[in-house]
Amino acid sequence: MKLGRLFIALSWICVLLNPCWSQEVPDDKPNVVLIMVDDLGIGDLGCFGNDTMRTPNIDRLAREGVKLNQHISAAPMCTPSRAAFLTGRYPIRSGMVSNTKNRVIITLGAPAGLPRNETTFAALLKKQGYSTAIIGKWHQGLNCQSRHDQCHHPNHYGFDYFYGMPFTLTDPCWPDPSRDTELAIESKIWFCVQLVAIAALTLILAKLCHLIALPWFFILSLILFIFLLGYFWFSSYTSPLYWDCLLIRQHDITEQPMKAERTGSIMVKEAISFMERNREGPFLLVFSFLHAHVPLPTTTEFIGTSQHGLYGDNVQEMDSMVGKILDAIDFFSLRNHTLVYFTSDHGGHLEARVGHSQRGGWNGIYKGGKGMGGWEGGIRVPGLIRWPGRLPAGKVIEEPTSLMDMFPTLAAVSGGMVPQDRVIDGRNLMPLLQGEVQRSAHEFLFHYCGAFLHAVRWHPKDSEAVWKVHYVTPVFQPPGAQACYETLYCQCSGNLVTYHDPPLVFDITRDPSESTPLTRDTEPLFDVVIRTVANAVKEHKRSIIPVQQQLSELNYNNPWLKPCCGVFPFCLCDKERNISVVEP
Repeated sequence: MKLGRLFIALSWICVLLNPCWSQEVPDDKPNVVLIMVDDLGIGDLGCFGNDTMRTPNIDRLAREGVKLNQHISAAPMCTPSRAAFLTGRYPIRSGMVSNTKNRVIITLGAPAGLPRNETTFAALLKKQGYSTAIIGKWHQGLNCQSRHDQCHHPNHYGFDYFYGMPFTLTDPCWPDPSRDTELAIESKIWFCVQLVAIAALTLILAKLCHLIALPWFFILSLILFIFLLGYFWFSSYTSPLYWDCLLIRQHDITEQPMKAERTGSIMVKEAISFMERNREGPFLLVFSFLHAHVPLPTTTEFIGTSQHGLYGDNVQEMDSMVGKILDAIDFFSLRNHTLVYFTSDHGGHLEARVGHSQRGGWNGIYKGGKGMGGWEGGIRVPGLIRWPGRLPAGKVIEEPTSLMDMFPTLAAVSGGMVPQDRVIDGRNLMPLLQGEVQRSAHEFLFHYCGAFLHAVRWHPKDSEAVWKVHYVTPVFQPPGAQACYETLYCQCSGNLVTYHDPPLVFDITRDPSESTPLTRDTEPLFDVVIRTVANAVKEHKRSIIPVQQQLSELNYNNPWLKPCCGVFPFCLCDKERNISVVEP
Protein backbone atom coordinates (compact mmCIF):
# COMPACT_ATOMS: atom_id res chain seq x y z
CA MET A 1 0.00 0.00 0.00
CA LYS A 2 2.81 2.41 0.95
CA LEU A 3 4.75 1.46 -2.19
CA GLY A 4 1.68 2.22 -4.29
CA ARG A 5 1.29 5.65 -2.72
CA LEU A 6 4.99 6.31 -3.17
CA PHE A 7 4.78 5.37 -6.88
CA ILE A 8 1.82 7.71 -7.40
CA ALA A 9 3.65 10.55 -5.65
CA LEU A 10 6.79 10.01 -7.73
CA SER A 11 4.70 9.90 -10.89
CA TRP A 12 3.13 13.29 -10.13
CA ILE A 13 6.56 14.76 -9.34
CA CYS A 14 7.84 13.55 -12.72
CA VAL A 15 4.84 15.06 -14.49
CA LEU A 16 5.38 18.42 -12.81
CA LEU A 17 9.11 18.46 -13.48
CA ASN A 18 8.86 17.23 -17.07
CA PRO A 19 6.83 19.68 -19.18
CA CYS A 20 7.04 17.45 -22.27
CA TRP A 21 5.41 14.59 -20.38
CA SER A 22 2.73 16.86 -18.92
CA GLN A 23 1.78 18.13 -22.41
CA GLU A 24 1.14 14.57 -23.56
CA VAL A 25 -1.63 14.04 -21.02
CA PRO A 26 -4.69 13.64 -23.30
CA ASP A 27 -7.17 16.48 -23.50
CA ASP A 28 -10.72 15.80 -24.70
CA LYS A 29 -10.97 19.13 -26.49
CA PRO A 30 -9.33 19.04 -29.94
CA ASN A 31 -8.07 22.01 -31.85
CA VAL A 32 -10.39 22.73 -34.77
CA VAL A 33 -9.41 23.97 -38.24
CA LEU A 34 -12.34 24.58 -40.59
CA ILE A 35 -11.42 25.31 -44.22
CA MET A 36 -14.10 26.71 -46.52
CA VAL A 37 -13.45 27.44 -50.18
CA ASP A 38 -15.55 29.97 -52.12
CA ASP A 39 -17.55 28.69 -55.14
CA LEU A 40 -15.55 25.45 -55.46
CA GLY A 41 -17.28 22.78 -57.54
CA ILE A 42 -17.36 19.28 -56.11
CA GLY A 43 -16.09 18.00 -59.46
CA ASP A 44 -12.89 20.05 -59.22
CA LEU A 45 -11.15 17.74 -56.73
CA GLY A 46 -9.22 14.57 -57.42
CA CYS A 47 -10.74 12.83 -54.42
CA PHE A 48 -14.19 13.44 -55.90
CA GLY A 49 -13.34 12.09 -59.34
CA ASN A 50 -11.39 14.78 -61.19
CA ASP A 51 -8.37 13.32 -63.02
CA THR A 52 -7.16 16.49 -64.74
CA MET A 53 -6.80 18.91 -61.79
CA ARG A 54 -3.94 18.53 -59.31
CA THR A 55 -5.21 18.78 -55.72
CA PRO A 56 -2.79 16.49 -53.82
CA ASN A 57 -3.17 18.16 -50.42
CA ILE A 58 -6.96 18.02 -50.38
CA ASP A 59 -6.80 14.45 -51.70
CA ARG A 60 -4.48 13.64 -48.78
CA LEU A 61 -7.16 14.87 -46.39
CA ALA A 62 -9.60 12.44 -48.00
CA ARG A 63 -7.18 9.51 -47.61
CA GLU A 64 -6.42 10.39 -44.00
CA GLY A 65 -9.97 11.19 -42.93
CA VAL A 66 -13.64 10.66 -43.69
CA LYS A 67 -15.19 11.64 -47.01
CA LEU A 68 -18.82 12.77 -47.06
CA ASN A 69 -20.18 12.04 -50.52
CA GLN A 70 -23.61 13.58 -49.95
CA HIS A 71 -22.66 16.76 -48.14
CA ILE A 72 -25.21 19.54 -48.67
CA SER A 73 -25.12 23.33 -48.38
CA ALA A 74 -28.15 25.03 -46.84
CA ALA A 75 -28.18 27.66 -49.62
CA PRO A 76 -26.64 28.02 -53.10
CA MET A 77 -25.21 31.53 -52.48
CA CYS A 78 -22.41 32.83 -50.24
CA THR A 79 -24.07 34.93 -47.52
CA PRO A 80 -26.99 32.62 -46.58
CA SER A 81 -24.87 29.47 -46.86
CA ARG A 82 -22.23 30.83 -44.51
CA ALA A 83 -24.86 32.08 -42.07
CA ALA A 84 -26.30 28.55 -41.90
CA PHE A 85 -22.80 27.08 -41.51
CA LEU A 86 -22.00 29.39 -38.59
CA THR A 87 -25.31 28.93 -36.76
CA GLY A 88 -26.46 25.39 -37.65
CA ARG A 89 -29.80 26.86 -38.77
CA TYR A 90 -31.52 27.31 -42.10
CA PRO A 91 -30.96 30.94 -43.16
CA ILE A 92 -34.74 31.46 -43.35
CA ARG A 93 -34.72 31.29 -39.52
CA SER A 94 -32.14 34.06 -39.07
CA GLY A 95 -33.51 36.24 -41.85
CA MET A 96 -30.37 35.83 -43.98
CA VAL A 97 -32.54 35.38 -47.07
CA SER A 98 -34.23 37.51 -49.67
CA ASN A 99 -37.41 37.45 -51.75
CA THR A 100 -35.73 39.66 -54.38
CA LYS A 101 -32.98 38.96 -56.90
CA ASN A 102 -30.26 40.11 -54.45
CA ARG A 103 -29.51 37.03 -52.36
CA VAL A 104 -26.17 38.05 -50.85
CA ILE A 105 -25.01 41.23 -49.11
CA ILE A 106 -24.34 43.42 -52.13
CA THR A 107 -22.01 46.05 -50.68
CA LEU A 108 -20.18 47.11 -47.53
CA GLY A 109 -22.54 50.09 -47.55
CA ALA A 110 -25.49 47.84 -46.67
CA PRO A 111 -26.62 47.72 -43.01
CA ALA A 112 -27.65 44.07 -43.49
CA GLY A 113 -25.90 41.33 -41.56
CA LEU A 114 -26.17 38.26 -39.37
CA PRO A 115 -28.45 39.23 -36.46
CA ARG A 116 -26.59 39.61 -33.19
CA ASN A 117 -29.00 37.30 -31.37
CA GLU A 118 -27.77 34.37 -33.46
CA THR A 119 -25.27 32.03 -31.79
CA THR A 120 -22.32 30.75 -33.82
CA PHE A 121 -20.14 27.72 -33.18
CA ALA A 122 -17.32 30.19 -32.42
CA ALA A 123 -19.34 31.58 -29.52
CA LEU A 124 -19.98 28.05 -28.24
CA LEU A 125 -16.32 27.08 -28.38
CA LYS A 126 -15.18 30.35 -26.83
CA LYS A 127 -17.27 29.48 -23.76
CA GLN A 128 -15.37 26.18 -23.62
CA GLY A 129 -12.03 27.98 -23.36
CA TYR A 130 -11.12 28.07 -27.07
CA SER A 131 -9.14 30.85 -28.71
CA THR A 132 -11.05 31.62 -31.89
CA ALA A 133 -10.19 33.25 -35.21
CA ILE A 134 -11.61 33.66 -38.68
CA ILE A 135 -9.20 34.48 -41.47
CA GLY A 136 -10.42 35.31 -44.95
CA LYS A 137 -13.88 36.02 -46.27
CA TRP A 138 -16.66 37.10 -43.88
CA HIS A 139 -19.59 38.42 -45.99
CA GLN A 140 -21.97 38.57 -43.02
CA GLY A 141 -22.17 42.37 -42.89
CA LEU A 142 -20.09 45.04 -41.20
CA ASN A 143 -21.67 48.39 -40.26
CA CYS A 144 -25.19 49.33 -39.17
CA GLN A 145 -25.50 53.07 -38.46
CA SER A 146 -22.07 54.53 -39.11
CA ARG A 147 -18.89 53.54 -40.91
CA HIS A 148 -17.21 53.03 -37.54
CA ASP A 149 -19.70 50.95 -35.54
CA GLN A 150 -18.75 47.55 -37.07
CA CYS A 151 -21.87 46.06 -35.50
CA HIS A 152 -21.54 42.89 -37.59
CA HIS A 153 -17.81 42.43 -37.03
CA PRO A 154 -16.77 38.79 -36.34
CA ASN A 155 -15.75 39.82 -32.81
CA HIS A 156 -19.46 40.09 -31.97
CA TYR A 157 -20.05 36.46 -32.96
CA GLY A 158 -17.47 34.68 -30.83
CA PHE A 159 -14.31 35.25 -32.88
CA ASP A 160 -11.39 36.69 -30.92
CA TYR A 161 -9.41 37.54 -34.04
CA PHE A 162 -10.25 38.52 -37.61
CA TYR A 163 -8.06 39.18 -40.58
CA GLY A 164 -9.51 39.24 -44.04
CA MET A 165 -12.13 40.60 -46.36
CA PRO A 166 -15.37 41.75 -44.74
CA PHE A 167 -17.08 41.63 -48.14
CA THR A 168 -16.42 39.31 -51.11
CA LEU A 169 -14.40 39.36 -54.29
CA THR A 170 -15.92 41.20 -57.25
CA ASP A 171 -14.57 41.73 -60.76
CA PRO A 172 -12.97 45.14 -59.99
CA CYS A 173 -10.83 43.57 -57.23
CA TRP A 174 -8.35 42.03 -59.71
CA PRO A 175 -6.26 42.68 -61.69
CA ASP A 176 -5.69 45.70 -59.48
CA PRO A 177 -3.95 48.82 -60.83
CA SER A 178 -0.76 50.17 -59.34
CA ARG A 179 -1.71 52.42 -56.43
CA ASP A 180 1.67 53.95 -55.57
CA THR A 181 0.83 57.22 -57.36
CA GLU A 182 -2.67 57.30 -55.87
CA LEU A 183 -1.36 56.75 -52.36
CA ALA A 184 1.19 59.53 -52.78
CA ILE A 185 -1.39 61.94 -54.21
CA GLU A 186 -3.88 61.05 -51.47
CA SER A 187 -1.50 62.07 -48.71
CA LYS A 188 -0.62 65.34 -50.46
CA ILE A 189 -4.24 66.18 -51.23
CA TRP A 190 -5.24 65.60 -47.62
CA PHE A 191 -2.34 67.80 -46.51
CA CYS A 192 -3.54 70.53 -48.88
CA VAL A 193 -7.11 70.20 -47.58
CA GLN A 194 -5.84 70.60 -44.04
CA LEU A 195 -3.91 73.76 -44.99
CA VAL A 196 -6.93 75.24 -46.75
CA ALA A 197 -9.19 74.36 -43.80
CA ILE A 198 -6.77 75.99 -41.34
CA ALA A 199 -6.55 79.04 -43.58
CA ALA A 200 -10.35 79.28 -43.84
CA LEU A 201 -10.77 78.92 -40.07
CA THR A 202 -8.07 81.56 -39.44
CA LEU A 203 -9.71 83.98 -41.86
CA ILE A 204 -13.15 83.44 -40.26
CA LEU A 205 -11.76 84.24 -36.81
CA ALA A 206 -9.86 87.24 -38.14
CA LYS A 207 -12.96 88.46 -39.92
CA LEU A 208 -15.12 88.10 -36.80
CA CYS A 209 -12.49 89.96 -34.74
CA HIS A 210 -12.39 92.72 -37.35
CA LEU A 211 -8.68 92.14 -37.96
CA ILE A 212 -9.02 91.88 -41.73
CA ALA A 213 -11.34 93.32 -44.34
CA LEU A 214 -11.60 90.30 -46.68
CA PRO A 215 -15.06 89.79 -48.18
CA TRP A 216 -17.08 86.82 -46.89
CA PHE A 217 -17.37 85.61 -50.47
CA PHE A 218 -13.66 84.79 -50.56
CA ILE A 219 -13.79 82.86 -47.27
CA LEU A 220 -16.91 80.94 -48.30
CA SER A 221 -15.20 80.10 -51.59
CA LEU A 222 -12.38 78.42 -49.67
CA ILE A 223 -14.90 76.36 -47.70
CA LEU A 224 -16.76 75.48 -50.89
CA PHE A 225 -13.45 74.44 -52.47
CA ILE A 226 -12.85 71.96 -49.65
CA PHE A 227 -16.28 70.39 -50.07
CA LEU A 228 -15.99 70.25 -53.86
CA LEU A 229 -12.54 68.63 -53.64
CA GLY A 230 -13.89 65.98 -51.30
CA TYR A 231 -16.92 65.41 -53.52
CA PHE A 232 -14.93 65.02 -56.72
CA TRP A 233 -12.37 62.79 -55.00
CA PHE A 234 -15.16 60.57 -53.68
CA SER A 235 -17.04 60.44 -56.99
CA SER A 236 -13.86 59.59 -58.90
CA TYR A 237 -13.41 56.49 -56.73
CA THR A 238 -16.94 55.11 -56.86
CA SER A 239 -15.71 51.74 -58.13
CA PRO A 240 -16.12 48.80 -55.72
CA LEU A 241 -12.34 48.42 -56.03
CA TYR A 242 -11.96 51.28 -53.55
CA TRP A 243 -14.99 50.80 -51.35
CA ASP A 244 -15.59 47.03 -51.18
CA CYS A 245 -12.23 45.45 -52.07
CA LEU A 246 -10.46 46.00 -48.78
CA LEU A 247 -8.84 44.06 -45.95
CA ILE A 248 -9.23 44.42 -42.19
CA ARG A 249 -7.09 43.21 -39.32
CA GLN A 250 -9.32 43.19 -36.27
CA HIS A 251 -10.95 46.66 -36.53
CA ASP A 252 -8.29 48.42 -38.61
CA ILE A 253 -8.27 48.61 -42.40
CA THR A 254 -4.88 47.44 -43.67
CA GLU A 255 -5.44 47.79 -47.42
CA GLN A 256 -7.87 50.02 -49.27
CA PRO A 257 -8.07 48.96 -52.00
CA MET A 258 -6.60 45.52 -51.47
CA LYS A 259 -3.87 43.95 -53.58
CA ALA A 260 -5.78 40.74 -54.22
CA GLU A 261 -2.93 38.74 -55.70
CA ARG A 262 -0.94 38.69 -52.46
CA THR A 263 -3.91 38.36 -50.12
CA GLY A 264 -3.94 34.55 -50.09
CA SER A 265 -0.30 34.37 -48.99
CA ILE A 266 -0.89 36.90 -46.20
CA MET A 267 -3.94 34.93 -45.06
CA VAL A 268 -1.86 31.73 -44.84
CA LYS A 269 0.79 33.61 -42.84
CA GLU A 270 -1.92 34.89 -40.48
CA ALA A 271 -3.32 31.37 -40.04
CA ILE A 272 0.09 29.90 -39.25
CA SER A 273 0.83 32.72 -36.83
CA PHE A 274 -2.49 32.18 -35.03
CA MET A 275 -1.84 28.44 -34.65
CA GLU A 276 1.66 29.10 -33.36
CA ARG A 277 0.40 31.60 -30.78
CA ASN A 278 -2.24 29.17 -29.58
CA ARG A 279 -0.42 25.85 -30.04
CA GLU A 280 -1.05 24.96 -26.39
CA GLY A 281 -4.74 25.03 -27.38
CA PRO A 282 -7.49 24.57 -27.64
CA PHE A 283 -8.15 26.82 -30.63
CA LEU A 284 -10.68 27.23 -33.42
CA LEU A 285 -9.43 28.51 -36.75
CA VAL A 286 -11.86 29.18 -39.59
CA PHE A 287 -9.87 29.65 -42.79
CA SER A 288 -12.30 31.13 -45.30
CA PHE A 289 -10.67 31.20 -48.73
CA LEU A 290 -11.18 33.95 -51.29
CA HIS A 291 -10.29 31.28 -53.86
CA ALA A 292 -11.96 30.15 -56.20
CA HIS A 293 -14.35 33.07 -56.67
CA VAL A 294 -14.15 35.31 -59.72
CA PRO A 295 -12.10 37.27 -60.68
CA LEU A 296 -9.71 34.49 -59.54
CA PRO A 297 -6.66 36.50 -58.34
CA THR A 298 -3.71 34.15 -58.83
CA THR A 299 0.03 34.63 -58.36
CA THR A 300 2.35 34.36 -61.34
CA GLU A 301 3.81 31.20 -59.79
CA PHE A 302 0.59 29.32 -60.60
CA ILE A 303 -0.52 31.04 -63.80
CA GLY A 304 -0.57 28.48 -66.61
CA THR A 305 0.03 25.45 -64.38
CA SER A 306 -3.31 23.70 -64.96
CA GLN A 307 -5.25 22.29 -67.88
CA HIS A 308 -8.27 24.44 -67.05
CA GLY A 309 -7.16 28.02 -67.60
CA LEU A 310 -7.21 30.64 -64.88
CA TYR A 311 -9.84 28.80 -62.83
CA GLY A 312 -7.73 25.64 -62.70
CA ASP A 313 -4.62 27.65 -61.84
CA ASN A 314 -6.52 29.29 -58.98
CA VAL A 315 -7.76 25.96 -57.61
CA GLN A 316 -4.27 24.47 -57.71
CA GLU A 317 -2.90 27.51 -55.87
CA MET A 318 -5.66 27.06 -53.28
CA ASP A 319 -4.65 23.41 -52.83
CA SER A 320 -1.03 24.42 -52.23
CA MET A 321 -2.22 26.81 -49.50
CA VAL A 322 -4.22 24.01 -47.89
CA GLY A 323 -0.98 22.04 -47.90
CA LYS A 324 0.85 24.84 -46.07
CA ILE A 325 -1.83 24.89 -43.36
CA LEU A 326 -1.64 21.10 -42.97
CA ASP A 327 2.17 21.26 -42.89
CA ALA A 328 1.99 23.88 -40.14
CA ILE A 329 -0.30 21.64 -38.09
CA ASP A 330 2.32 18.88 -38.39
CA PHE A 331 5.20 21.27 -37.71
CA PHE A 332 3.62 22.38 -34.45
CA SER A 333 3.03 18.70 -33.48
CA LEU A 334 -0.74 19.23 -33.47
CA ARG A 335 -1.75 16.62 -36.04
CA ASN A 336 -3.18 14.01 -33.69
CA HIS A 337 -4.99 16.60 -31.64
CA THR A 338 -6.59 18.66 -34.40
CA LEU A 339 -9.89 18.15 -36.19
CA VAL A 340 -9.60 19.43 -39.77
CA TYR A 341 -12.69 20.01 -41.92
CA PHE A 342 -12.74 21.00 -45.59
CA THR A 343 -15.69 22.10 -47.70
CA SER A 344 -17.09 24.67 -50.15
CA ASP A 345 -19.90 27.12 -49.42
CA HIS A 346 -21.93 25.89 -52.43
CA GLY A 347 -21.51 24.58 -55.97
CA GLY A 348 -19.39 26.01 -58.77
CA HIS A 349 -20.54 29.06 -60.71
CA LEU A 350 -21.37 27.71 -64.17
CA GLU A 351 -22.24 31.11 -65.64
CA ALA A 352 -18.87 32.68 -64.73
CA ARG A 353 -17.34 32.99 -68.20
CA VAL A 354 -15.26 35.40 -70.24
CA GLY A 355 -16.13 34.69 -73.85
CA HIS A 356 -15.68 30.96 -74.25
CA SER A 357 -13.31 30.75 -71.27
CA GLN A 358 -14.85 29.11 -68.21
CA ARG A 359 -14.09 31.02 -64.99
CA GLY A 360 -16.32 28.98 -62.69
CA GLY A 361 -16.16 25.50 -61.20
CA TRP A 362 -17.22 22.08 -62.41
CA ASN A 363 -19.90 20.22 -60.47
CA GLY A 364 -19.17 16.78 -61.82
CA ILE A 365 -22.17 14.67 -62.79
CA TYR A 366 -24.57 16.92 -60.87
CA LYS A 367 -27.04 19.19 -62.66
CA GLY A 368 -26.95 22.94 -62.07
CA GLY A 369 -24.67 25.13 -60.01
CA LYS A 370 -24.32 28.25 -57.87
CA GLY A 371 -27.58 30.10 -57.31
CA MET A 372 -29.79 27.04 -57.89
CA GLY A 373 -31.49 26.02 -54.69
CA GLY A 374 -32.73 22.60 -55.76
CA TRP A 375 -30.46 20.97 -58.32
CA GLU A 376 -27.59 19.00 -56.82
CA GLY A 377 -24.89 21.00 -58.59
CA GLY A 378 -25.80 24.10 -56.61
CA ILE A 379 -25.86 22.53 -53.16
CA ARG A 380 -23.76 19.34 -53.11
CA VAL A 381 -20.29 20.23 -51.84
CA PRO A 382 -17.13 18.36 -50.84
CA GLY A 383 -17.00 17.28 -47.21
CA LEU A 384 -13.76 16.00 -45.65
CA ILE A 385 -13.07 15.54 -41.94
CA ARG A 386 -9.76 14.34 -40.44
CA TRP A 387 -9.09 13.65 -36.78
CA PRO A 388 -6.30 11.05 -36.43
CA GLY A 389 -6.95 8.44 -33.80
CA ARG A 390 -10.59 9.43 -33.42
CA LEU A 391 -11.91 9.06 -36.97
CA PRO A 392 -11.08 6.21 -39.36
CA ALA A 393 -8.84 6.99 -42.33
CA GLY A 394 -10.24 6.46 -45.80
CA LYS A 395 -13.85 6.01 -44.74
CA VAL A 396 -16.55 7.07 -47.21
CA ILE A 397 -20.07 7.99 -46.08
CA GLU A 398 -22.91 8.10 -48.60
CA GLU A 399 -25.56 9.33 -46.13
CA PRO A 400 -27.02 12.88 -46.42
CA THR A 401 -25.14 15.38 -44.26
CA SER A 402 -25.14 19.18 -44.11
CA LEU A 403 -22.79 22.13 -43.58
CA MET A 404 -25.13 22.99 -40.70
CA ASP A 405 -23.99 19.80 -38.94
CA MET A 406 -20.69 21.38 -37.94
CA PHE A 407 -22.46 23.50 -35.32
CA PRO A 408 -23.71 20.62 -33.11
CA THR A 409 -20.67 18.49 -34.00
CA LEU A 410 -18.27 21.09 -32.64
CA ALA A 411 -20.46 21.55 -29.60
CA ALA A 412 -20.17 17.80 -28.95
CA VAL A 413 -16.38 17.50 -29.39
CA SER A 414 -15.72 20.60 -27.25
CA GLY A 415 -18.04 19.64 -24.41
CA GLY A 416 -20.43 22.51 -25.15
CA MET A 417 -24.20 22.61 -25.35
CA VAL A 418 -26.27 23.75 -28.32
CA PRO A 419 -28.79 26.50 -27.50
CA GLN A 420 -32.10 25.19 -26.20
CA ASP A 421 -34.09 28.34 -26.98
CA ARG A 422 -34.16 27.92 -30.77
CA VAL A 423 -34.41 25.31 -33.50
CA ILE A 424 -31.04 23.88 -34.52
CA ASP A 425 -31.28 22.15 -37.89
CA GLY A 426 -27.81 20.60 -37.92
CA ARG A 427 -27.10 17.19 -36.39
CA ASN A 428 -24.07 15.89 -34.50
CA LEU A 429 -21.96 13.97 -37.02
CA MET A 430 -19.69 12.17 -34.56
CA PRO A 431 -21.78 8.98 -34.17
CA LEU A 432 -21.94 8.65 -37.97
CA LEU A 433 -18.27 9.49 -38.48
CA GLN A 434 -17.11 7.03 -35.83
CA GLY A 435 -19.39 4.24 -37.05
CA GLU A 436 -21.60 4.13 -33.97
CA VAL A 437 -24.61 4.58 -36.27
CA GLN A 438 -24.97 3.79 -39.95
CA ARG A 439 -27.77 6.17 -40.91
CA SER A 440 -27.88 9.93 -41.17
CA ALA A 441 -29.76 11.79 -38.47
CA HIS A 442 -31.40 13.81 -41.26
CA GLU A 443 -34.63 12.27 -42.49
CA PHE A 444 -35.50 15.46 -44.38
CA LEU A 445 -33.36 18.31 -45.74
CA PHE A 446 -35.02 21.43 -47.13
CA HIS A 447 -33.47 23.21 -50.08
CA TYR A 448 -34.12 26.95 -50.33
CA CYS A 449 -33.49 29.46 -53.09
CA GLY A 450 -33.55 32.77 -51.25
CA ALA A 451 -36.73 32.78 -49.15
CA PHE A 452 -38.43 30.23 -51.43
CA LEU A 453 -38.49 26.49 -50.80
CA HIS A 454 -37.53 24.78 -54.06
CA ALA A 455 -36.92 21.16 -53.15
CA VAL A 456 -36.87 18.62 -50.31
CA ARG A 457 -34.67 15.55 -49.75
CA TRP A 458 -36.19 12.56 -47.93
CA HIS A 459 -34.13 9.63 -46.66
CA PRO A 460 -36.59 7.12 -45.12
CA LYS A 461 -35.34 5.33 -42.05
CA ASP A 462 -36.27 1.93 -43.45
CA SER A 463 -34.92 2.41 -46.99
CA GLU A 464 -31.66 3.02 -48.85
CA ALA A 465 -33.42 5.42 -51.22
CA VAL A 466 -32.88 9.18 -51.08
CA TRP A 467 -35.88 10.85 -52.64
CA LYS A 468 -35.67 14.37 -54.03
CA VAL A 469 -38.88 16.34 -54.64
CA HIS A 470 -38.68 19.55 -56.70
CA TYR A 471 -41.49 22.07 -56.39
CA VAL A 472 -39.70 24.81 -58.32
CA THR A 473 -36.87 24.70 -60.86
CA PRO A 474 -35.12 27.53 -62.73
CA VAL A 475 -35.68 28.17 -66.41
CA PHE A 476 -32.31 27.75 -68.08
CA GLN A 477 -31.32 30.35 -70.67
CA PRO A 478 -30.85 30.20 -73.55
CA PRO A 479 -33.17 27.24 -74.25
CA GLY A 480 -31.25 23.99 -74.18
CA ALA A 481 -28.53 25.33 -71.87
CA GLN A 482 -27.84 23.85 -68.44
CA ALA A 483 -27.49 27.18 -66.61
CA CYS A 484 -28.82 30.75 -66.66
CA TYR A 485 -26.27 32.43 -68.89
CA GLU A 486 -28.47 35.39 -69.82
CA THR A 487 -29.06 36.48 -66.20
CA LEU A 488 -25.68 35.31 -64.76
CA TYR A 489 -27.54 33.64 -61.85
CA CYS A 490 -30.76 31.63 -61.93
CA GLN A 491 -33.70 33.35 -60.26
CA CYS A 492 -35.80 31.96 -57.41
CA SER A 493 -39.28 33.14 -58.36
CA GLY A 494 -41.34 34.86 -61.04
CA ASN A 495 -41.41 34.07 -64.72
CA LEU A 496 -37.85 32.69 -64.78
CA VAL A 497 -38.80 29.58 -62.78
CA THR A 498 -41.13 26.66 -63.42
CA TYR A 499 -43.63 25.61 -60.74
CA HIS A 500 -44.29 21.87 -60.83
CA ASP A 501 -47.64 20.30 -59.94
CA PRO A 502 -47.21 17.44 -59.39
CA PRO A 503 -43.62 18.05 -58.31
CA LEU A 504 -40.64 16.41 -59.98
CA VAL A 505 -39.46 13.29 -58.14
CA PHE A 506 -36.03 11.64 -58.33
CA ASP A 507 -34.26 8.87 -56.44
CA ILE A 508 -30.80 10.38 -55.93
CA THR A 509 -29.25 6.98 -55.20
CA ARG A 510 -30.26 5.67 -58.64
CA ASP A 511 -30.16 8.95 -60.58
CA PRO A 512 -27.68 11.34 -58.91
CA SER A 513 -27.56 13.59 -61.98
CA GLU A 514 -31.36 14.07 -61.78
CA SER A 515 -31.76 13.36 -65.48
CA THR A 516 -35.03 11.39 -65.56
CA PRO A 517 -38.00 12.40 -63.35
CA LEU A 518 -40.02 9.50 -61.98
CA THR A 519 -43.72 9.13 -62.67
CA ARG A 520 -46.61 7.10 -61.29
CA ASP A 521 -45.99 4.61 -64.08
CA THR A 522 -42.26 4.20 -63.37
CA GLU A 523 -42.28 4.42 -59.55
CA PRO A 524 -44.84 2.63 -57.36
CA LEU A 525 -44.02 4.88 -54.39
CA PHE A 526 -44.52 8.09 -56.36
CA ASP A 527 -47.65 9.23 -54.48
CA VAL A 528 -46.29 8.09 -51.12
CA VAL A 529 -43.15 10.17 -51.63
CA ILE A 530 -45.10 13.30 -52.63
CA ARG A 531 -47.55 12.94 -49.75
CA THR A 532 -44.87 12.26 -47.12
CA VAL A 533 -42.70 15.16 -48.22
CA ALA A 534 -45.69 17.51 -48.35
CA ASN A 535 -46.49 16.68 -44.71
CA ALA A 536 -42.85 17.27 -43.77
CA VAL A 537 -42.94 20.68 -45.47
CA LYS A 538 -46.04 21.65 -43.47
CA GLU A 539 -44.33 20.63 -40.22
CA HIS A 540 -41.15 22.46 -41.19
CA LYS A 541 -42.98 25.70 -42.03
CA ARG A 542 -44.79 25.62 -38.69
CA SER A 543 -41.38 25.75 -36.97
CA ILE A 544 -40.30 28.96 -38.75
CA ILE A 545 -40.81 32.21 -36.87
CA PRO A 546 -40.99 35.20 -39.26
CA VAL A 547 -38.08 37.63 -38.85
CA GLN A 548 -36.78 40.60 -40.79
CA GLN A 549 -35.26 39.59 -44.12
CA GLN A 550 -31.78 41.04 -44.00
CA LEU A 551 -30.99 40.50 -47.67
CA SER A 552 -34.07 42.23 -49.05
CA GLU A 553 -35.21 44.78 -46.46
CA LEU A 554 -31.75 46.06 -45.46
CA ASN A 555 -29.72 45.21 -48.56
CA TYR A 556 -29.20 48.64 -50.10
CA ASN A 557 -26.15 50.79 -50.72
CA ASN A 558 -25.45 53.56 -48.20
CA PRO A 559 -22.14 55.29 -49.03
CA TRP A 560 -21.94 56.73 -45.50
CA LEU A 561 -21.59 53.21 -44.06
CA LYS A 562 -18.60 52.24 -46.17
CA PRO A 563 -15.34 51.79 -44.25
CA CYS A 564 -12.60 54.35 -44.71
CA CYS A 565 -8.87 54.10 -44.09
CA GLY A 566 -8.08 57.68 -43.10
CA VAL A 567 -10.41 60.66 -43.28
CA PHE A 568 -13.48 60.22 -45.48
CA PRO A 569 -13.55 60.53 -48.44
CA PHE A 570 -9.75 60.34 -48.78
CA CYS A 571 -9.76 56.59 -48.15
CA LEU A 572 -6.57 54.95 -49.40
CA CYS A 573 -3.91 53.01 -47.50
CA ASP A 574 -1.54 50.08 -47.78
CA LYS A 575 -0.20 48.88 -44.45
CA GLU A 576 0.79 45.47 -45.85
CA ARG A 577 3.26 46.82 -48.42
CA ASN A 578 6.31 45.38 -46.70
CA ILE A 579 4.64 42.22 -45.44
CA SER A 580 6.80 39.11 -45.35
CA VAL A 581 5.23 35.69 -45.49
CA VAL A 582 6.64 33.46 -42.75
CA GLU A 583 6.13 29.72 -43.06
CA PRO A 584 7.30 26.83 -40.90
